[in-house]
Amino acid sequence: MPRLSEVIAALENLWPAERAESWDAVGTVVGDPDQEVSRVLFAVDPVQEIVDEAVKLDADLLVTHHPLYLRGTTTVAASTFKGRVVHTLIKNDIALHVAHTNADTADPGVSDALAGALDLRVVGPLVPDPADPSGRRGLGRICELDHPLTVRELALKAAERLPATAQGIRVAGDPEATVRTIAVSGGSGDSLFDQVRAAGVDAFLTADLRHHPVSEARAHSPLALLDAAHWATEWPWCELAATQLDEISDRNGWGLRVHVSDTVTDPWTAHAASNPPTRTTGAPN
Repeated sequence: MPRLSEVIAALENLWPAERAESWDAVGTVVGDPDQEVSRVLFAVDPVQEIVDEAVKLDADLLVTHHPLYLRGTTTVAASTFKGRVVHTLIKNDIALHVAHTNADTADPGVSDALAGALDLRVVGPLVPDPADPSGRRGLGRICELDHPLTVRELALKAAERLPATAQGIRVAGDPEATVRTIAVSGGSGDSLFDQVRAAGVDAFLTADLRHHPVSEARAHSPLALLDAAHWATEWPWCELAATQLDEISDRNGWGLRVHVSDTVTDPWTAHAASNPPTRTTGAPN
C-alpha cells in the first residue's frame, strides 16, 4: 500500500497547489504523511455527513473540492462544526486533502467534467491560463453541441444529467432560442459574463447566478443563462478525479479502492414552484 505522502504527491501533480488562487486554501488539511492509504473517498464538501460516510467506508483519505477552512480559524474545538470534522478525521486516521481552484483550471478540470456530463464537446478554456503554452488550462470551458437544442431542451437535459437538487435548473432568456455553442463553468460563474459575451456563445451554464448581474447580462445581449445548483455543477468532477486516481493506482500497482460519495450536500432541501400569475396589475403577493 502507498503512504499518504505518495498519494498526495500524485494528487499535487494533477492539481498543483501553486495554481490555486491566492485567496484559496488547498492542500492537505489533516493527515500523517507516513500513514498507509488503501481506500479513498471523493466528495464536494468536507461536512460532517461526508466525514461520517468516510468513517463508515473505512477510508484512509478524503479528497474534497471545497476547502474546510477557507478563511482560517483560531480553534478546532469539537464544539464547533468544523472542529468536530477535524476531530472525527483524526480519531479515525482519515486524511483530508483539498483541490479547489487548482482543480477548476486543471486540464482536465471541474468544467471539463461538467461538459462531459452534458455530452458537450470542449473547444477550449473560457479564461485561458496565460502560463499554459498549450492553451488547454484555464477557468470554464467553451463547448459545442453535437446537435442544436433549444434553451428549453438544453435545460431539461441538464436537469436530467446533473445530480438532482431542490433547485433544478433556472433559465433566463428565450426558452425557444437555438443553442449551438455554450460556455460552462462549475461553481459560481456570474463574474465571467464579460468573457462569456466575448466568446460569442449562445448560452452559459453555471451556478449561483444573482439578480442584478443576470439582469445586466440580459440587457447586454440575447445570451441565454442556465443556473444550476453549485454542488450539482461540481459533483461530476468527483467522478473524473476518482478515475484519474484509479489510473495512477493501476500504473503504480497500489491497489487503491477509490469511491465517489453520492450524498447530496447541496444546502437547499426543497422547492415550491410559484403559481401562474392570475393578474397583471398591482403589487405581487
